[in-house]
Amino acid sequence: MKYLLLILVLLLNCFSLFAQKKSEAASSDSVLENQSDAKILVQQEILDSLIKLNLQSELQKAVGNSRKTKELEIKLKNIEDQDSLRHVELMQRIELLKKNAKGYPIVPFNDTLFSVFAKITSSNVEERASSITKRILKIYKDPFFSPDSLKMNKSEYGTEIVYNSDQIIMIVTEIDALYYNKDNFQLAQEYLRQIKNCLVEERKANSFSNWLVRICLVMLIIAGLSLLIFLINRVFRWINKIFTGNRDKFLNGLTINKVKILTAENFEKFVLRASNLLRIFVIILIVYLSLPLLFSLFPETKTWTVTLLEWILSPAGTAWKGIIGFLPNLFSIIVIVFIFKYTIRGIKYFVNQIEKGEIHLSGFHADWAHPTFRILKFLLYAFMLVLIFPYLPGSGSPAFQGVSVFIGILFSLGSSSAIANMVAGLVITYMRPFRIGDRVKIGDITGDVMEKTSLVTRIRTIKNEDITVPNSTVLLSSTTNYSTNTGPKDNGLIVHTTVTIGYDVPWKDMHRALIDAALRTDMILKKPEPFVLQTSLDDFYVSYQINGYTREANAQAKIYSQLHQNIQDCCNEAGIEIMSPHYMNQRDGNMTTIPTQYLEKDYKAPSFSINLVNDPPKGK
Repeated sequence: MKYLLLILVLLLNCFSLFAQKKSEAASSDSVLENQSDAKILVQQEILDSLIKLNLQSELQKAVGNSRKTKELEIKLKNIEDQDSLRHVELMQRIELLKKNAKGYPIVPFNDTLFSVFAKITSSNVEERASSITKRILKIYKDPFFSPDSLKMNKSEYGTEIVYNSDQIIMIVTEIDALYYNKDNFQLAQEYLRQIKNCLVEERKANSFSNWLVRICLVMLIIAGLSLLIFLINRVFRWINKIFTGNRDKFLNGLTINKVKILTAENFEKFVLRASNLLRIFVIILIVYLSLPLLFSLFPETKTWTVTLLEWILSPAGTAWKGIIGFLPNLFSIIVIVFIFKYTIRGIKYFVNQIEKGEIHLSGFHADWAHPTFRILKFLLYAFMLVLIFPYLPGSGSPAFQGVSVFIGILFSLGSSSAIANMVAGLVITYMRPFRIGDRVKIGDITGDVMEKTSLVTRIRTIKNEDITVPNSTVLLSSTTNYSTNTGPKDNGLIVHTTVTIGYDVPWKDMHRALIDAALRTDMILKKPEPFVLQTSLDDFYVSYQINGYTREANAQAKIYSQLHQNIQDCCNEAGIEIMSPHYMNQRDGNMTTIPTQYLEKDYKAPSFSINLVNDPPKGK
């Protein structure tokens, strides 16, 4: 008995070493090596169990012989210790196989029955899975198939699943069972039940009666779908009829914050087109959702059902998870926006008080309040966006960052002139060269300032021409402001014009006439009084400049026109001719150039006189 057991042990070890060498020669893959090692450990456990049985049998026979009993107990304990260590190593090998081994599914029809991870003999795992699938399909095609013909048999390699006692479908080995921490017979029972149920359900699903039922259900679904589409079209036509029948009530244009976005006609077109697009979308959605229902009726297309539903449910689920995951960030964004919104409102309150004059800040002019508020508002909003940016979905993705950099480059390259105008507008604001409504002269342009923005200044000339001047041009040009000193506490703007009169007119008379003309002009102030400056003494005439104060700088054209009229009237009343002194020095006896209404009734033009001088006689 001992020699027989020893020979059995040697044979098993030789077989294990041969199997291990063959496995290593066939493949260097770590998974196959672990499988071979696991086989060796399993075989060693079987061998140890046989030895333990033999030792236990001898131990019972050696009752009364203490020495032999003690020796047998020591041997039995050593085998048990080795067996315990080997079992631990086996479990470690199995865990490693579970992590690294690739399973191949058994899919005879549409669904996966189970997966195999271990190879048998010379076939690899993939070939084994393919062979099992082909055998199951062969049994399915048997016209005399009977579920009771599927059975299990014990063999030296494991548990066999057979059909009609002669066709082996697969062998469930100890390695297969160890992947699931089960006994091979227990795992074989589960596989047998799955194969049997699969074959029965597939044959039942492809029966003639089931095909007739499926065809009827398909026709019923198509009829119901057609009826539903018909009803959807009718509902949308009814809705459109209500809108078009009550245009004045529902389609009276689109206005947001008193700004008319769409006219009534365009709004009606927009609503009808949107309704038509919504109708088409609903129909497409219903047709798409009916396809999984149709495909689920046939085993061949049943897998398409899950695919079609995943095309909708997967993006929808992802979007929903994204929305749920974004809620904490959204709450943070709302809090940040709330804080900045009311901070800006508080600043605006103080700005309004400064503009109204309720609050006075030393060195800070009231007209700086609104521009300063716009700058602060811009900076606060920019800072708010910086704080919000990390909370935006996808802000950390490379695509989002690339787009941000691209937009920044475009902005920096294409907005150099705009930035120059913005900076110039900021400088102009705090230089305060003019205000809205002031009469100014910028370069060769004279007119009233109508608008001052961050980029441009708009000026309206006396001819009602609106001219747009970039702020950078305003900053680089000299600016003349005619309205600066026209306030109630100021003397006013000095308007002036020059008249040239000959030396034969007394300068006092001329001063009096020009001052009277200025006092008669409506928008020239009486206080301070107008004054005359004699600006030059030329060869033939004297230049007289009349100066008068006015607070109506925007009406200079009208003031000058009326002043010139009054100068003519006052000079005519004073008997002063406004004409070229050259002509006056050349004439004698002609009619005066003063209009007749200013002359006396008996006025007559002087006669033309010629004085003759006789030459003295020669020699005298």
